[in-house]
Amino acid sequence: MKKNTKILFAAGAAVVVIALLVVVFQMVGGNLDVVGKQSVASFDAVLQAIPDQITADDTNGGWSLLAPDGTVRFIWSKDYSKSPLHDVMLELDAKPFVDAGLDTTKLPSNYASFDGMLMVGTKLGNEEFKYSDAMTPLSSYEQIVKNYRASINYHTALDHYGVKLGDGNMFEWAKDMTKISATGKDQDKDIVFVLNPEPLIAAGVDPAKVVGWVYAQVPVEENGKTIQVYKFLKPFNIV
Repeated sequence: MKKNTKILFAAGAAVVVIALLVVVFQMVGGNLDVVGKQSVASFDAVLQAIPDQITADDTNGGWSLLAPDGTVRFIWSKDYSKSPLHDVMLELDAKPFVDAGLDTTKLPSNYASFDGMLMVGTKLGNEEFKYSDAMTPLSSYEQIVKNYRASINYHTALDHYGVKLGDGNMFEWAKDMTKISATGKDQDKDIVFVLNPEPLIAAGVDPAKVVGWVYAQVPVEENGKTIQVYKFLKPFNIV
């Protein structure tokens, strides 16, 4: 009887362990990708909040989200196998940086300079997927989650999701535009355009002289530790 009890206990424990492993697997890379799924829902909320600022961008073969002040756009591709330059990028007014000392000829190759604008971004890859003319801004973002999941970030300190644009550049948006989950405080940074200042400073920019962007330290998680890193930030409250 004791032997049978031990066998039953061991079998029950094995089932529990297997169930836990299945849940962990699903959370990490399976159907329950919480960050990926919630980022889609919260990105949709942003799109719905500023519909007039979301347009097709035929030049870059994608979609454009224009900042409320009209000085910077987040652009993401419709077809990641055919986009000409970058798949995800920021296009911004160069004047604040030029006025602060920028020499555009000294910018690295991930930057482009044209018609008083700067563009910085990255090519995600050449994944083939079922593309159609019916693609929407949201379904195109879902292709990033599906094919380039490593490019989607969750910034704990600000309670933001984001798309990595390469070299420390980001476009971020609030998980919840009404409050910060961890503290319950009002969320006043619904969308944030983020630039790595180092290449700009190396190209002559004096960060103290850049008008319209905030030069500040933000907490960033790196190798399991939180460190303070300087960024150029342009945040907006849209609701």
